[in-house]
Amino acid sequence: MRAKGKPIQQIDNLNIDDLPNASKNIIAFAQDYKIWLFEGEMGAGKTTLIKALCEALGVVDEVSSPTFALVNEYVNREQATFYHFDFYRIEHEEEAMDIGVDEYFYSGHLCFVEWPGKIPSLIPDEFLRIFITINSDNTRKIVLEIV
Repeated sequence: MRAKGKPIQQIDNLNIDDLPNASKNIIAFAQDYKIWLFEGEMGAGKTTLIKALCEALGVVDEVSSPTFALVNEYVNREQATFYHFDFYRIEHEEEAMDIGVDEYFYSGHLCFVEWPGKIPSLIPDEFLRIFITINSDNTRKIVLEIV
């Protein structure tokens, strides 16, 4: 793994057509980090980016936000497992503990986490943080940070 807190990469003026290439860049940047935290305001494109990442990773399942289920499980063509969390609707970290979030996080499988700010004390020490912001022209800026 890389030195914690050091590498940062930025992708500017991203539009929907750029997602396949941006996804490949994010996957290469992330290397072997298994916890990917997606941060951005409502409507910034967190789930859309996760869908593009899953497509680039060869996921064969339908990718959708697990807003009410809290977690979705996907597999790719090689039968690798991926977990997608959405903690927007939880009010207490105990709700994430109730679904066994720590077991998912330490499973060795890639975990995509939307709204990680709802579970700050449950996040493992090493992760990739993905900040998505909306530009004035409705394109996106993505900042990747290894923590």
